[in-house]
Amino acid sequence: MKNAMLTTIAEQSGFRQTGRIDEVERLSQELARTWPDAVKSFEYGRSAEGRPMRALMVTRTGALTPEQIRVRKIPVLMLQGGIHPGESDGKDAGFISLREMLDGTVAQGALDQIAILFVPAFNTDGHERTGRWNRPNQVGPEETGWRTTSQNLNLNRDYTKADAPEMRAMLRLIDSWDPLVCADLHVTDGADFEPDVSIQVEPVNQGDPDLRASAVSLRDQLIDRLAQLGSIPLDFYPDLAKTDDPASGFALTVYSPRFSTGYFPQRNRYTVLVETHSWKKYEHRVKVTRNTIETLAQLVATQGQEWLKLCHQADETAKDLGGCEVTLDYVTRWREPSRAGSAVDQRDDADARTIEFRGYAYTRTESAISGSLVTVYDPKTPQIWRVPMRDTVKPLLVVRAPGAGYVVPVSFVPEIAPRLAAHGISTVEVKGKRTGVRANTFRARDVKFSSAPFEGRMRTQLEGSWAEQVVDIEAGALFVPVTQSLARLVAALFEPRAPDSFAAWGLFNACFEQKEQMEPYVAEQIAAQMMAADPALRAEFAAKLEADPFFAASPSDRLEFFLRRHVSWDERYNLYPVMRVDLPL
Repeated sequence: MKNAMLTTIAEQSGFRQTGRIDEVERLSQELARTWPDAVKSFEYGRSAEGRPMRALMVTRTGALTPEQIRVRKIPVLMLQGGIHPGESDGKDAGFISLREMLDGTVAQGALDQIAILFVPAFNTDGHERTGRWNRPNQVGPEETGWRTTSQNLNLNRDYTKADAPEMRAMLRLIDSWDPLVCADLHVTDGADFEPDVSIQVEPVNQGDPDLRASAVSLRDQLIDRLAQLGSIPLDFYPDLAKTDDPASGFALTVYSPRFSTGYFPQRNRYTVLVETHSWKKYEHRVKVTRNTIETLAQLVATQGQEWLKLCHQADETAKDLGGCEVTLDYVTRWREPSRAGSAVDQRDDADARTIEFRGYAYTRTESAISGSLVTVYDPKTPQIWRVPMRDTVKPLLVVRAPGAGYVVPVSFVPEIAPRLAAHGISTVEVKGKRTGVRANTFRARDVKFSSAPFEGRMRTQLEGSWAEQVVDIEAGALFVPVTQSLARLVAALFEPRAPDSFAAWGLFNACFEQKEQMEPYVAEQIAAQMMAADPALRAEFAAKLEADPFFAASPSDRLEFFLRRHVSWDERYNLYPVMRVDLPL
């Protein structure tokens, strides 16, 4: 079909340019006008600056609402473009692919079996902040959008905390349409080499173990087809273990749920991280992304019903996770406890294997500018790199899920409840005060705040333990059951040591700040009175002075020894406010 209204600015410009939001609106409207029975164009939210966020539902099944999709069990393939607007391959490839599928030139019959949910430009504000140097490490287009939102948030770090209005709108869209497979369409950074696309699929390394075989099959079939179509695909994101040093090799990343790649496994669904290579020409990258989209459409059309059954089984399995062990963090470089009890990177390459990687010849010479070694690639000279690959995945954090769920105290409900609602997590409001409830509370013994903000928040690392306690729960508190299909996500959000929990993102930081402190001269008097009144305490203090030289050398620690045992000590200090319960409220 040669309808000019359906062609992208990328095509019209010979792939020198990419369009703006007005083009997204035009193409969406024209697709819906040309194929009214197969295309639904709708606004699913507004950006921080008030721009419309556009999505397309494309299918020939006749199911154009979330309710119809669910009732008829239509597999949904989601195409997420523009989470990083400088990486516009997904937007242009998505519009071209949908046009070609609708006019029957590719993936024939796929739309009779599946529905495609297409988000062309997720980060609409960043999409409109255009410039020639927004992606300096990328070949084309001439001008691109900006990586972050107008609030300077990276949306691909926001899936769990859901700070951005754009992300909350996206989470509501996901919860409404429940995509079986989400393809998150990106462009790499980094080294220069021959491969033109990487495909990383989950749940291969995380999530429900019963989904992993099908996820591996999805990945391998997609990679095989891309190779047949002329690409050199990778099954991992090619992240150098040491920045700018190809000899350091690669380390597989198991993405935590702040990223799309780690988020969808917590929902018992498949995700495909598609990364075309930034140093390939724009026309080639769009072609590779088109091939990826069209292949995914065919795979979901032929195997989506089987995958849908597996995912629904995983939903039921998740409802029984109460009291079971759940892995919340992973490493590919094994970490072991140090003598001090904190995790340290052993940089143990015992599990590394050597791979032959299709790179380019390169030199590393000292720079007269920076004084460091600088890598210069020669893309005219292919070279096999024999380098280590670290892809043995091991659990770093395993917790036992509570028997029934988590309790958010009423004082934190206004902060937490809207985020849970955006995720689609089921909650129950506690209607009346509950007294004498057996619960588990988490007391932090070590709290480390980040030295600088990350994504607008001061992150927090907690070490501590859960202990049983009898508590009173006020009316208006929120009970979050684990007996729901999103139980894995619930644990990821509420276990305080999980990498992307609400606690790790600093939503409870005030709980770990000491607010009332005794003047030292008063503390000295109280400590003397306590020692005089309690010989056992005096002996304990003397023993600690002798055994711990760091304690003995710290006046503040010595005073705190007594203050922690005094009635004036704040029992809520370092107490995580969310509780675990083994019986439902």
